[in-house]
Amino acid sequence: MANSTKKTKTTTRYKMHVKKGDTVQIIAGRDKGKVGEILRTFPKTSKVIVQGVNIKTKHVKPQQEGESGQINTFEGPIHSSNVMAYSEKEKIASRICYTFTEEGRKVRMLKKNRGNH
Repeated sequence: MANSTKKTKTTTRYKMHVKKGDTVQIIAGRDKGKVGEILRTFPKTSKVIVQGVNIKTKHVKPQQEGESGQINTFEGPIHSSNVMAYSEKEKIASRICYTFTEEGRKVRMLKKNRGNH
């Protein structure tokens, strides 16, 4: 028997600065300046899907006779480095810092206005 070596492909999960449900502003690309909420995150590829951003269209052929075709629109993923946390109250985008509350809980805050995120 030949000594076979299996190559295992390990994927690294990247720590992202944003989470699902965060309000973010797009800082680069075609949709620069748009604000939306994160619907889904992909830590393995460090990408996020933001509501109303990077809209793609897909033309679907009719499956049965007599059925008409459709044009579906959906949000495509964008890289997490192209989004920045956004405060609706202050209308400002900022980086995120981590601080502790009086109870000792670690919370995320925006650096520019020191408001809770």
